[in-house]
Amino acid sequence: MNGLSLPPLNIPALLRRYDLRPSKGLGQNFLQDNHVLQEIVSMADLGPADTVMEIGPGLGSLTRYLALLARSVTAVELDRKLFPALESVLAPYKNVRLVQGDILKLNPAELMETPGYIVVANIPYYITSVVIRHLLEAEQRPSRVVLTVQKEVAERICAGAGRMSLLALSVQVYGKPVIGTTIPAEAFYPPPKVDSAVLCIEIYAQPIIPADRLDRFFILIKAGFSQKRKTLRNALSGGLHLRGGD
Repeated sequence: MNGLSLPPLNIPALLRRYDLRPSKGLGQNFLQDNHVLQEIVSMADLGPADTVMEIGPGLGSLTRYLALLARSVTAVELDRKLFPALESVLAPYKNVRLVQGDILKLNPAELMETPGYIVVANIPYYITSVVIRHLLEAEQRPSRVVLTVQKEVAERICAGAGRMSLLALSVQVYGKPVIGTTIPAEAFYPPPKVDSAVLCIEIYAQPIIPADRLDRFFILIKAGFSQKRKTLRNALSGGLHLRGGD
């Protein structure tokens, strides 16, 4: 990190000052450990020409580091109640644009002016798979995605041949995933009940399945995984609603 460091945010004090409570329904676990924040930004490998999309900036702990390294940061936050605190924390960083909204209902191509942007985010764990799919299937995909996710989910996404899940295949068609540092529960406030890890996905210039075959490919693999205990022939027949002689 070349010595890059910022004073840590006092998350509990910020929450008290703005009369806020972490929302369990929104999966809010705020990162507060500076070493972990530095590790995440290091994996993102940002330069002064890079544009960044951050999903769920929360109280701005990670956003501050992104703003110091990147040309611009577009931070998308769903929870309106966090904005007074978030705007206060990020006031010194003029290259940060805050957007209130649900990333799953927003078009990344409209949020990010140029292709090749980088996504860095501490997302609520319950939306991990849908967020990844939303980003990878967008008409303007990022060049790199760095997320804090459940350690078990990161391991599933990075699984090799013979151990792949539907999620792993869906990701690895678009890019190469690797697991970086693990994150202890106490790095968050409040601490989650599961172990976490930093997942980095380097996105290919083009998916490894030709674009005109992607839809059919995903229909086939979803059918294959839909009934795991059956033989491949029977699973595909059931998943694709084919009769025995088809």
